[in-house]
Amino acid sequence: MKVAFYAPLKHPGHPVPSGDRRVARLLLAALGAAGHEAVVASTLASRDGRGDAMAQAAIAGAAAAEVERLTAALAADPPDAWLTYHLYYKAPDLIGPAVADALGLPYLVAEPSVAMKRAGGSWDAGHRATLAALARADAVLCPTRYDIVGIWPHLRADARLYYLPPFLDRVPELVAHPGHDGVARLLAVGMMRAGDKLGSYRALGQALERLPGDPPWRLTIVGDGPARGEVEAAFAAIASRVDWAGAVPPDALPALYAAADLYVWPGVGEAYGMATLEAQAAGLPVVAGHLRGLPDVVADGISGRLVPPDDPQAFADAVAALIADPAARARLGAAGRARVAAERTVTAAARILDDALRGAAR
Repeated sequence: MKVAFYAPLKHPGHPVPSGDRRVARLLLAALGAAGHEAVVASTLASRDGRGDAMAQAAIAGAAAAEVERLTAALAADPPDAWLTYHLYYKAPDLIGPAVADALGLPYLVAEPSVAMKRAGGSWDAGHRATLAALARADAVLCPTRYDIVGIWPHLRADARLYYLPPFLDRVPELVAHPGHDGVARLLAVGMMRAGDKLGSYRALGQALERLPGDPPWRLTIVGDGPARGEVEAAFAAIASRVDWAGAVPPDALPALYAAADLYVWPGVGEAYGMATLEAQAAGLPVVAGHLRGLPDVVADGISGRLVPPDDPQAFADAVAALIADPAARARLGAAGRARVAAERTVTAAARILDDALRGAAR
């Protein structure tokens, strides 16, 4: 099947790396692995991050022009289906439903989210557009059970709902741990920006301040960004134990995972956390917060430990327990890697996407 693909938040060819761009590219890879021809239909970004009515009106105007352009351009050789990735109140899909209606296409959405508290507020137009897109959708693919709960009430009775959990393009070769004289190495990976990422860094700093110094440990932080100063301030109390790796290219991350003993990330506001999944693929056990989509990435007691959110002492206790138990770390790390290899690959995602596309076409 030929699939028109659209990502209203950030298109797959965007020059700035991010989790959204990465997942968009993974979806394109999975569509290709399933034997479908995926074509990026539009690069128009619909995001308004400020709740600005004038900006939203301008975006709506540009989207209307894009609908007219695409409808004319695709009419002679239309795709077999339309798939939009990641629509929500700040970045609604203002193109896909209209083009699908005009050309009579099945309309699918992946990773939508609904925030009913946005109704009537500064992003009301985006909120209503997201609900309208869901009402039009023939098939919806959700990466987390948390999202499914919010999405289900807004679908048509005959729409198909699929669970498409987060996945990776490859499971890296297992690299031998270099050893480090009895000092447990903790690792955190995240962009340094205001909002939830900064919130996670602050929560991690608060938790690790409560961690005893014996057995000895150190923390390596991978990432950089405009909130670097605020992130450094969050670890001021344990600054002597922190190593700052800065931003590193993706191909350098496996070596950092291999050199670590435990991945630590509270996941404040985290949709699901691709780095958390990647750490497990490298055989690294995880301590994370039990919130939103993280339970769909970390299997509590199998590949890591999930602790109650907003409880720095519980997080510190879970980390301390695993620092003191190398056998448990090895067991969790091996199980996490096996789980990713069995269930969280492009091949596994391709089967789900293929089923969704063929079901929507029928």
